[in-house]
Amino acid sequence: MAETNTDKTTEEEEEEDYMGDLSLFLPPETSQPPKNSHKKGSNAETLIPQPSKKKPKLQNWQEQRRIDRERKQQQEDEQTLAKMEYAIPQSNIGFKMLKQMGYNPGSALGKDGCGLAEPVGLEIRRSRAGIGREDPQKEKLREEEFRAKRTRKEEEELMVEFGCRQKSQWRSRRVVVNFNKAKAALAQLENKEILEPEKNEDDDDGDEQEEEEEEITEEDLQDILMKLRDEHGYCLFCGYQEFKISVPQLRTKIKDWKVTTTVSKKTRLEATDKDRTTPDEDS
Repeated sequence: MAETNTDKTTEEEEEEDYMGDLSLFLPPETSQPPKNSHKKGSNAETLIPQPSKKKPKLQNWQEQRRIDRERKQQQEDEQTLAKMEYAIPQSNIGFKMLKQMGYNPGSALGKDGCGLAEPVGLEIRRSRAGIGREDPQKEKLREEEFRAKRTRKEEEELMVEFGCRQKSQWRSRRVVVNFNKAKAALAQLENKEILEPEKNEDDDDGDEQEEEEEEITEEDLQDILMKLRDEHGYCLFCGYQEFKISVPQLRTKIKDWKVTTTVSKKTRLEATDKDRTTPDEDS
């Protein structure tokens, strides 16, 4: 019986050792069931919007990959184009083979030397468009440049038109001002009173319409200026009234004045001589 009891105890101990305490192998958080349940609920709540967040991440990753690929292609294209600007060194094996075949550096191709002297240009195509179609980016840039040139040309034309309009308005205003000045000067020279019409507040619209209807041109200004010069010898811009005597008349008057002055001098001299001789005769 003792043996059987000892066997049972050893079996129980072995079973206890075999099963063991699972809490030793689990993390400390799992040993607290209520907190774990609360955390699981919170994790479930936070994991709900995750599918919507993963999509933009994938899109951003794809976009970043595309940008990196384009940048790498652009760098490669720049390197190849930069290398094409320089000639192949004479130490190159291919260049040595060309020299052995009869090629001289700087000479043109063909028997007569009428061929190409420079290598054929390389055009790098990265787009999937067919032959004869331009790169969409280049085509887009060309369209943008064309639009910018067209807008710049339109702006320049508008500026020129605006300047011409401003000059014409300024010229028309100056014509009106000079015409009014000439009209006032003519009335003053002809001793006429200038009557200014009385202005009423009610007749403002009518006055504006009359001003718009009455257009004074440069011909009207020229006519009144010529009238001032011909009839009154007056220049509006100089502010000086000329003599009505012409140049030949002025010359004849100067000659007459000189003759009269000489005659008067002779008469005075004769009078003085007579006065001197009279006392001698009396003695």
